[in-house]
Amino acid sequence: MADTRVVRMLLVGVGNLGRRLCRLLAAKSPHLEADYGLRLVLVGAADSGGIAYAPGGLDPGALADIKDRGGSVRDLPGVGGEGTALELVRRAEADLLCEATPVNLSAGAEPGLSVIREALSRGMHVVTPNKGPIVLAYRELTELARKRGVELRFDGTVAGGLPALYLGARDLRGGTIHGLEAVPNLVTGYILDLLAEGLSWEEALARAREEGALEADPSFDLDGWDAAAKLVILANHVLGCAAGLGDVEREGIRGVDPGEVRRVRERGGLLRLVARAERRGEGYRLTVRPEEIPPGHPLATLGTKGMGIVYYTDIYGVIAATIREDDPTPSAATMLRDIIDIYCGRGAPAP
Repeated sequence: MADTRVVRMLLVGVGNLGRRLCRLLAAKSPHLEADYGLRLVLVGAADSGGIAYAPGGLDPGALADIKDRGGSVRDLPGVGGEGTALELVRRAEADLLCEATPVNLSAGAEPGLSVIREALSRGMHVVTPNKGPIVLAYRELTELARKRGVELRFDGTVAGGLPALYLGARDLRGGTIHGLEAVPNLVTGYILDLLAEGLSWEEALARAREEGALEADPSFDLDGWDAAAKLVILANHVLGCAAGLGDVEREGIRGVDPGEVRRVRERGGLLRLVARAERRGEGYRLTVRPEEIPPGHPLATLGTKGMGIVYYTDIYGVIAATIREDDPTPSAATMLRDIIDIYCGRGAPAP
């Protein structure tokens, strides 16, 4: 392209997703400039150990290398130092924030929520795969973005790299969504498949921990909070339903009988933690619970690393989409997708 647009970026959170975004920026830079006319310049980054800021640009590959070695962004020679993410966002000159800190619903979605507020208030676009701020402050943040004339994108908050939000909020416009079903959590599917293979609960949890699939505190996944959070985002952004976590009837997988999981497998079905929205008058009933997915269902082919969603509509029929996500790269790539959509495409507006 003849005209190239330079976008100055900040990255807050350089863990699994942030580090992979750095790799994508390093690898995809020529493609982004040639095909989209975008030159993405990472000018600042922050992690729990400190900050780095260079108006002329940081090397995203070098930053990823430091994180791979267990270091901090403060270790970047000449540009790294002490400081917090909020301090970086307050003083840096940038056009866009990528916020990729861990989900922290139990502590008010901090530090992500404050960082996103500050960036929007300063007139920066924001992309984030962090569910916490969107679940706890959806209306506030979308209204702030509207008032400041900037974009807030969060397609990576639901079902990893699957464009579940884009599909519902953008591509089904003009129709009525009667309901949706989603399998948005990988960890529970993996554990249920281990049970189906004959492992006990203790053995399945131990295996999941050994492979890094399960956190030290597994309650967020096992008790259905992760799936409920994603359903809340779908309800607000796609269905136009003002909902919070307290509106979700939630049942996790801890009470599942391993024998029943195996019997479902023998019948040719699949047991998964299903997030469901069913239209009730002018609103929706929101539930998260273990359900048997029978053969022939659009989600029946989901594997251990699979997630998916089904929309039931009046004029678009039944639309299903699935993803196999073997590692977090697709989830990290949602930030890149959101950036391209902000600058080059038509996005999914908030209802």
